[in-house]
Amino acid sequence: SLSCFYQQGVGAKQDCILEPLCFPEHLCGSASLTSSSDGRPVTCSLCSDSFPASEKDQLLKHMVFVAYMYMLYWKKRFTEQPITDFCSVIKTNSEGPVEQQEHYFLLCDALPEDRILREQLQQRRLEEVLDQQQKERDDTTFHRACMFCSEEFTGNRSSLLNHMAKEHSFSIGLPDNIVYCNEFLNTLEWKLENMQCLYCEKTFRDKTTLKDHMRKKQHRRINARNQEYDRFYVINYLELGKTWEEVQSEDDRELFEDEDDDWSDWQAHPVCAVCLFCEQQAETMEKIYTHMEETHEFDLHKLKTDLSLKFYQQVKLVNYIRRELHQCRCYCCQEKFETKEELVQHLVNTGHVMQLPEISHWDQPQYYFPTYENDALLTALSDSESESEGPNPSSEVPVIAEDISNLKVIKQTSVLNKLLKDRGGSN
Repeated sequence: SLSCFYQQGVGAKQDCILEPLCFPEHLCGSASLTSSSDGRPVTCSLCSDSFPASEKDQLLKHMVFVAYMYMLYWKKRFTEQPITDFCSVIKTNSEGPVEQQEHYFLLCDALPEDRILREQLQQRRLEEVLDQQQKERDDTTFHRACMFCSEEFTGNRSSLLNHMAKEHSFSIGLPDNIVYCNEFLNTLEWKLENMQCLYCEKTFRDKTTLKDHMRKKQHRRINARNQEYDRFYVINYLELGKTWEEVQSEDDRELFEDEDDDWSDWQAHPVCAVCLFCEQQAETMEKIYTHMEETHEFDLHKLKTDLSLKFYQQVKLVNYIRRELHQCRCYCCQEKFETKEELVQHLVNTGHVMQLPEISHWDQPQYYFPTYENDALLTALSDSESESEGPNPSSEVPVIAEDISNLKVIKQTSVLNKLLKDRGGSN
């Protein structure tokens, strides 16, 4: 869910991390949906609108307007009622001195009032988009040349879009589904001028090679997975937090609910876990655990067993170590270093690799939040070995099997029979 945080208190560290970090793409090996030099689209934090990274001014204008309306509403509500009536409260360092404690107030759209506000802002945005679309429909001053044959078109935008679809087999959809048409065409022309295929988005050395590639590979279409194009289609503004794929799949769900799921084309993406102490990565968790144990003498499994760590404690421990290492600070003695390499060497020389501070130091609510939002190491954590292998032998809760020795007798004596008879009699 979309979230906003409010913080109050004293003693906050100057080098605190205010939002999740992200491993570089060369570490995680994941390709961005947008390979243009402008970077991936940026999504507004208060709604589902996204903007190309190159259009920062448009994004800022949009966010200032939406954030202003959003904050203005909650500013008024916070003066009417205590903030705790709306927000969940998270206290950090709860067992430490009072002057080092901090309170975080979590406000998210799980709160019905906040959800309604976001939907109202989304509805206002939809109305603006529909107004813009209507202006483009009625615009008779449209003048633009075809990006494939340079033939010029004036009047209505549909004449150009229909021409490209009919004469060049290039369709970006029905004109009535498009909004911000000029910006859309500018984006496509920019890609072609920079020798970039509109579908696979590979770059070529000249226009002739690019044209041959798009013709032979039948790449005369846009990449539907590229989120840069989402803002140009009205369907992406219809429902809060839903993309065109989700809206479209809802329409098709009833048509195929009786068909068996076909997983034949399923392609699982390999796990890419990154070491806690260096940039080493591995496609399996066993390999990354082995690497950390052999190279850095760090055994996460041993720590889990020795400290009897539950699942969420392991999550907080990993996030705590990640955060301290990112800030070049020893997670054991809190000594600060200039570089991460110096810190890792310090951990080895002092034997602090497997030494942790008091559990109250890192077992804090703030470490529920991931230091790196794409940290695959967190997905591999589990509860104790005994829980993963079967029932916990130390558990005192008895497990009683269902008695199915005589199903016929059970059916005949079931209270449901009496209920059905009574219901039949009443009819």
